[in-house]
Amino acid sequence: MDSLSRRTVLALGAMGGTALAAGAAHAATFGNPDQPAEGAINANPGGLSDPGPKNPAINEQFPSFQSPPATDVGDMQLFWGSFNNAAKRIQNGGWARQVTKSDFAISDAVSGVNMRLGPGGVREMHWHRAAEWAIMTNGRCRVTVLDAQGRAYVQDVEAGDLWYFPAGFPHSLQGLGPDGCEFVIVFDEGDQSEYGTLLLTDWLAHTSPELLAKNFGVPQETFKNIPLQDLWIFQGKEPGPLSEDQEAVASAGLPPYPFTYRLTGSAPLKQNSSGTIHLADSSIFKVSKTIAAAIETIKPGAVREMHWHPNADEWQYWIKGEGRMTVFDAGPRSQTADFRPGDIGYVKKSQGHIIENTGNTDLQFVAVFKVAEYQEIGLSSWLTHTPAALVAQHLNVGVADIAKFPADQPALMPR
Repeated sequence: MDSLSRRTVLALGAMGGTALAAGAAHAATFGNPDQPAEGAINANPGGLSDPGPKNPAINEQFPSFQSPPATDVGDMQLFWGSFNNAAKRIQNGGWARQVTKSDFAISDAVSGVNMRLGPGGVREMHWHRAAEWAIMTNGRCRVTVLDAQGRAYVQDVEAGDLWYFPAGFPHSLQGLGPDGCEFVIVFDEGDQSEYGTLLLTDWLAHTSPELLAKNFGVPQETFKNIPLQDLWIFQGKEPGPLSEDQEAVASAGLPPYPFTYRLTGSAPLKQNSSGTIHLADSSIFKVSKTIAAAIETIKPGAVREMHWHPNADEWQYWIKGEGRMTVFDAGPRSQTADFRPGDIGYVKKSQGHIIENTGNTDLQFVAVFKVAEYQEIGLSSWLTHTPAALVAQHLNVGVADIAKFPADQPALMPR
């Protein structure tokens, strides 16, 4: 066989091998858009086994990590976090746990704290460099705060209520009977720690007796019994009637806007058969200049429609139910994660996402944005407010079908 013939045979053999490989590969199809194809549905059964060490209890909580849908592709920064595996700091009057940027790398805009105060339990009088937004999830709590003009505000809050303390405004929190309270705090700085606040007792203990006497105009002996270490959370006496505390601090008048807001008691932004959304940004909750938030309830089987937020990252606290969120980014990148009560989600600004209730009960979570004004763009709204002929050319979908898309940004589907 001459060299030309040998080259011809080798070339034909290579072509045949390529044809065989192409025949073994799956062509990209609806629901399987990538090459090479993604997901277990496209895998050899022998390659799906996982014989190595594992923690079954953890694996069972993350089915979408263990077997992602075939439409997931690429790598993304982990957008699932949780208070459930955060260490609690426990003291006599209650406890707290936190998830900051150091624990949850993607969350560089805000940090979160979950706190419990028993009846009479006090979070020591303090202040911090970051603004504090919070939502009550259980029980009742009395909040006190002083503004920069010396005007005090005292109010009782319960589940579904918010408070907001601007950066540097001193405040305190106390659990009320019969069962104290639990709440989630969001600081508008990703590295703000609950354990790094400026505490009343710390400052007094680290100021000389002579200066304390001069500052307050009383003898040094007045302070001889002050705590030498901070109290942070301690067991106090339950306060008396709210009206008495309010009257006791009313000499300078009231601040122009309340520092609390009844979020779940307000009219919903969206409501249909698939759920409700209640919103509070600075246009409604006037004092909240750096945080906008929504509490969203999704019925079983329903979804929070495909959308994104053009002006801020979204930090989520999952209150009840079970759900699945898929996040989309350029690349393409797409990843799905499962969430349960106590978990935290995070979606970067302008990343598309959709949330599905995968359980048998209502799903509820809080979405928090470090921004004064809430903004959202829904995918169906964009497609129905663009010339239909143009959309049809992009998607190979008929103009008549596009006309059936919801045009009023329902937020929750089906409805």
